[in-house]
Amino acid sequence: MEADRHSRGEVIGSSEAFLAFQEKLSKLARVDRPVLIIGERGCGKELAASRLHYLSKRWKEAFIALNCATFPQNLVESELFGHEPGAFTGAAGKRLGRFELADRGTLFLDEIGNMPCEVQRKILRVIEYGVFDPVGSSSSRSVDVRIIAATNADLPALCTEGKFMHDLLDRLSFEVLTLPPLRERKNDILLLANHFAAHMAMQLGRSDIPQFSSSASEALLEYPWPGNIRECKNVVERSVYRSDSSMIDHIVFNPFSSEEHISVKEPSVEDKTAVCSGRSDQVDLSVPLEKAKTDLEKRYLHASLIKAHYNQKKAASLLGLTYDQFRRLYRKYGPV
Repeated sequence: MEADRHSRGEVIGSSEAFLAFQEKLSKLARVDRPVLIIGERGCGKELAASRLHYLSKRWKEAFIALNCATFPQNLVESELFGHEPGAFTGAAGKRLGRFELADRGTLFLDEIGNMPCEVQRKILRVIEYGVFDPVGSSSSRSVDVRIIAATNADLPALCTEGKFMHDLLDRLSFEVLTLPPLRERKNDILLLANHFAAHMAMQLGRSDIPQFSSSASEALLEYPWPGNIRECKNVVERSVYRSDSSMIDHIVFNPFSSEEHISVKEPSVEDKTAVCSGRSDQVDLSVPLEKAKTDLEKRYLHASLIKAHYNQKKAASLLGLTYDQFRRLYRKYGPV
């Protein structure tokens, strides 16, 4: 799995933020302590945890992952600690939990902010004493596991709200690794895009290596990437498969609102006449003037970006604005 992800380019980068993160990760891998990884969705938190494991002295043992958000709260405990036959309805046989499967290796707990408080207490016990009780069992089991946890939630705030244990946060955060979002790795965007494009072309059986036109490259660099690397991979692969040429000139960032589904409606002659003549029956006075102006600016900003394939200089030209004027408008409303 690790080698496959390397081949997909998910750990490629030359930006200062990326290299600083990798240096800190490599140094921390040698220290056999719990680690907390913080990062936005799509940044590659599981991949970072995997690299921590394979660079550590535990690399020959198992790397086991559990996304805490994918299981109902009543099943998370069984998934982590296992259960005995008859422990609950449907528990026909004995089952090993993730902790036992990860014995002598690494257990990665993603989205740990979703963990029920009762399970948090059991995890704290494992960290402190290396023991736990399977569900339905009266005897304790011993394990030697390194825990790496990850979240995009504000755990200190959850502690203040009583939703996360202060003691567990203290034990998990021997060190905190913060993954930089893709928008802070500008030098890596085209590097990743080219890698994903080449991989997609190979999957499609194409012999030519895809290239991005200058306008497409500029669009990739200007886009804010709220979904980070995962979104970048989807956007690039979609652009490659849709293109009939090895030169990629068309980027669709949002398949739900591409220009194929959105048309910018020109005002009709009647509408223009109504505006010029000041006809009040064309105005919705229930909407405050400032809100109407804001909504109109947002609509124009959105439509221009779609039309220009997120090339901000072209979008500015479509709106009759200078680039600086457009940037002020963009900063005012953010990505739309």
